[in-house]
Amino acid sequence: MTVAAIERAGQALRDGRLVILPTETVYGLAADAANPEAVAAIFEAKGRPRFNPLIAHVADAAAAERLAVFDDRARRLADAFWPGPLTIVAPARDREAVCDLARAGLDSVAVRAPGHARARAVIEAFGGAVVAPSANRSGRPSPTTFEDAMEETGAFAAEAVDGGPCAVGVESTVVSVLDGRVSLLRPGAVTAEELEALVGPLDRAAGEGHRSPGRLALHYAPDAPVRINVTEANEGEILLGFGPGAGDPRWSLSPEGDLRQAAARLFRLLREADRERPVGIAVVPIPAQGLGEAINDRLKRAAGFVG
Repeated sequence: MTVAAIERAGQALRDGRLVILPTETVYGLAADAANPEAVAAIFEAKGRPRFNPLIAHVADAAAAERLAVFDDRARRLADAFWPGPLTIVAPARDREAVCDLARAGLDSVAVRAPGHARARAVIEAFGGAVVAPSANRSGRPSPTTFEDAMEETGAFAAEAVDGGPCAVGVESTVVSVLDGRVSLLRPGAVTAEELEALVGPLDRAAGEGHRSPGRLALHYAPDAPVRINVTEANEGEILLGFGPGAGDPRWSLSPEGDLRQAAARLFRLLREADRERPVGIAVVPIPAQGLGEAINDRLKRAAGFVG
């Protein structure tokens, strides 16, 4: 990827156009966070509900604090996990820099500094905050390869940056730091255990979920119906395994039972299985601890079940 390609992507964002953007989590469909028309074009391209807020991607913590009011705990989280797969929801400081549509009309704003070097290079070339929800049609599995991103929403993008396969493979962890509480809104690669080691017990009470993307009951779903926590497939289904000896190695999330490998392969295997046009996709039980919490969250929503 040349400097010229990065500059073209930055210019496209300044012109109010959309860009396919790689991050370490999933590929995003990016737009100028301050431009309501550009943000509206993302919602149109994805078919995304407008009550669902977007995450503002910035180059670093200093840029984030120009958008949001951080307390000491928010700063500790940013210092520990940025650049990387953590989103912090905090009171909005500059409501023009992240427009009302991007914030879904809320008084808070979701911000993160992505860990992918090319994402940060595009953001720096652009010179402002960029909203970049996953580059898929709403409700579909998130794209974790450049090819899948282009297949989903490439027709709507003026520029596209190829950053290779996404290293993490599931969307960022989202926490809110509001009203004296740190709440886990969406599990991701930064685990609850890692967060609690830094800021103490997390508030998991309901009530703030509307401040995070990715909370729809049916989300990340392939066309084929998904069954989870099963030990064998029905006739015509593809079984996604986990661990030694669990089904066909081709369809294993991780033959070694590695949760990070499983997260990186999850959406790609859901997409590849769906291309086989099976009767359904079955998934064996995945351990719930650590990163397994995020994997199980995505699988529950792919199956249309959130318990």
